[in-house]
Amino acid sequence: MHSSSWLVAGLSERQQDEAVAELSGVAVFPPKPPGPLEYNGTKLVHDKAHPWKPLRKGDRGPCPGLNTLASHGYLPRDGVATPSQIVNAVQEGFNMDHLVAVFATYGAMLVDGNLVTDLLSIGGKTRKTGPDPPKPAIVGGLNTHAVFEGDASMTRADDFFGDNHSFNQTLWDQFVDFSNRYGGGSYNLTVAAELRWQRIQQAIATNPQFSLVSPRYFTAFVESVFPLNFFVDGRDTTTPAQGRKLGLDAALLFFRDHKFPADFHRASIPSGTQGINVVIATHPIAPGGNADGKVNNYVVDPTSADFGKFCQLYQDFVTKTVVPLYPNPKGILRRNLIVNLHYFYEIIDGNGCEEVFPYGRS
Repeated sequence: MHSSSWLVAGLSERQQDEAVAELSGVAVFPPKPPGPLEYNGTKLVHDKAHPWKPLRKGDRGPCPGLNTLASHGYLPRDGVATPSQIVNAVQEGFNMDHLVAVFATYGAMLVDGNLVTDLLSIGGKTRKTGPDPPKPAIVGGLNTHAVFEGDASMTRADDFFGDNHSFNQTLWDQFVDFSNRYGGGSYNLTVAAELRWQRIQQAIATNPQFSLVSPRYFTAFVESVFPLNFFVDGRDTTTPAQGRKLGLDAALLFFRDHKFPADFHRASIPSGTQGINVVIATHPIAPGGNADGKVNNYVVDPTSADFGKFCQLYQDFVTKTVVPLYPNPKGILRRNLIVNLHYFYEIIDGNGCEEVFPYGRS
């Protein structure tokens, strides 16, 4: 990348050098991701060591699970954490499968976190993550639209409408309605499939900028089954396919209040995306989005990864999402990108995907 490309991005090569030099004083070498839990069965997680305290405005993000972990002190209560803290917290608090925990955390870190200071906001942009790397990097936290967070959330509005991270009462009322209609008053796999389809159709009809391409194409379906895998008390050992259900009172605590129910136990086994195949198959839809800034104009995008192209998900995320944010990194920033990208790949090594090295190997 020539220096002229940095001029387009708003920084000359000299300015970039100065920015990287400023960051060197706060740089952290990214440690390896934590390993799996030593004890991965169920246990009480709403305990005396983790009392609930309400999060302050600005500390909340679009993920009710991470918000809950911060509210209970499994994550720093200000919502700013290292990837290692997040991987440990989602395993300890929810018994999230290690592969899912590392892959999701480092995916978010690469696009929303500060790769020099090794800090990520689970909410909005904050100075607590340290000085920003050179633009076009965003370092905007999980609230940042279209790099990790996306449209058609179950209880949060699309970014197009102005607030993509706050609890939305209207969408919650729809969540309750669908749970009553399809789940007998609880959220189950049938509700997950029908509500996922409903939110996609609503976005097509109301959001002229609606996008459902990778990586959001994957996370939209994943988030539909997360509540069944993580928000149901672990003493219930049924699987989503066996009829596992989430009561609405408990669901509201997680989605609105970011709070464990009383006496809550984490999942009985490491969990992640169990049940997702049912949600995908109930109402199949190819990746795409509304074209030409028009509602009801959904056009399939044949270039996007889908569930049959996992390696493309990984490769496109690196080359089409990460690299545009860091087109020509230098020094510590380049080093930390290389390290974090390898951690991101290493957890899926063995799936037949070829590792991508946009910044070299060392």
